[in-house]
Amino acid sequence: MGIWVVRAPLPLGVGALNCNNKSLHLHLQQRRKRFNIITCTTSTSASTSVLEVNEIQKRCKKWQWKGQYSINYLVSSNPNSLSNSSLLLVHGFGASIPHWRRNIAVLEKNYTVYAIDLLGFGASDKPAGFSYTMEAWAQVTYIISTFLWAQFLSTGNFPANYPRTHCIQLILDFLAEVVQKPTVLIGNSVGSLACVIAASESNQNLVQGLVLLNCAGGMNNKAIVDDWRIKLLLPLLWFFDFLLRQRVIASAIFERVKQRDTLRNALLSIYGNKEFVDDVLVEIIREPANDAGALDAFVSIVTGPPGPNPVQLMPSISLPVLVLWGDNDPFTPLDGPVGKYFSSLPSQQSNVRLFVLEGVGHCPHDDRPDLVHEKLLPWLANFPASPGT
Repeated sequence: MGIWVVRAPLPLGVGALNCNNKSLHLHLQQRRKRFNIITCTTSTSASTSVLEVNEIQKRCKKWQWKGQYSINYLVSSNPNSLSNSSLLLVHGFGASIPHWRRNIAVLEKNYTVYAIDLLGFGASDKPAGFSYTMEAWAQVTYIISTFLWAQFLSTGNFPANYPRTHCIQLILDFLAEVVQKPTVLIGNSVGSLACVIAASESNQNLVQGLVLLNCAGGMNNKAIVDDWRIKLLLPLLWFFDFLLRQRVIASAIFERVKQRDTLRNALLSIYGNKEFVDDVLVEIIREPANDAGALDAFVSIVTGPPGPNPVQLMPSISLPVLVLWGDNDPFTPLDGPVGKYFSSLPSQQSNVRLFVLEGVGHCPHDDRPDLVHEKLLPWLANFPASPGT
C-alpha cells in the first residue's frame, strides 16, 4: 500500500518556498522516492465550522474517575444523524478539549463525539503529588521502577514481563463507564500514543479503530533514544530534569513558559498555518496552566519516564488505523525514528493507511482541519454502525 501526500498550499509571503524554487522540487522528489510517496492535491475551499471556546465549556460535563478525580469531558451529537457510532478525541501535551474547536462541529453531524481532558490538563483535576505516566492516562497504574527505566535507556525496550495490564485506566475506564460502546479513538501527539496504548491493552472490544495525528514516540523526548539528535541532547535533557526538580527553579521556568509571547512563539514553530495561531489558541493553552497543580503536572510529565513506545505496540494492533502526519513538524519529524516507522507501516500492516500532509505542523487537526477532514470522514464512513445505542 502506498503513502499519500496531501499538499497544502504554501503560506503567503514565504518566498523561499515558492513552487518555482528548483531546490524545493529536488528536495520533494528525493523525499517521495525515499518514502515511496504518491502525491495528490486538494482544494483549500473546504469550509470548517469553528466552535467558540465558551460554547465548548458550556457543553462540558464532569465524570468522577476512581471516585476521587474530576475529569472534564464533552459529548455532542446530531439528533437527526442516522449513525450511532462514537468517536473519542484525545488532546496532546499542554492542550485540552477546545483544541478540537475546528473539528467537533464537523464530526458531530454524523457521529456522537466525545472529547476528554486528560488528568493534569484542561479543566480536569491536577492532583498534587500524582505521578503522571502514559500508562496512567491510557490504562495502567503501575509505576515504572528505576530498574525498568534503566533497562529501557540501555536497550530501548522494556522487559518482556513488563506488567502493563494490572488495571484499567483513564481512557478505557471512560469508554467502559461513559461511552459504553465500541469507539474510534482520535488522538494528537501524546494523545495518539495514549490511544495506541489503550487499543493494545483493551480486551473488552471497547476500541473500534484508531486515528493518529503526528503520534508521539513517548510522553517526552527521552523516549527517542535511537535518534542521534536526542542522543546528542540527552545530557542536557537530564540537566534540565534536575533543574525542574528544584521547586523554585521549576516555578520560574514555568512562569516563563506560560507567558503569552512564549506560548505564541512556540505555537508558531509547530504550526504550518501561522494564521491559526491566534489569541484564542494561545489562551486555550495558557488558561489551564494557571490552575493549582499545573506546575506539578508539567514537572512530572517532562521529567518522568516516557512510557511505552508505539514501535513496540503497533504490531499487536489489528484494528483499522488511519495515520495523518504533518511533515512540517519539529517535534516528530517525518525523517525521525517515529516518523520513519509510521511511514513504513502501510507496507507492513494492511490495516494501516497513511497520508502525509505537506506544509502542516504538529497539530494537523487545528493547523489544517480541512485536509484532516478530507481524509478522515471517508475513512470513518467505512465503519459499520456500533451495536447498541
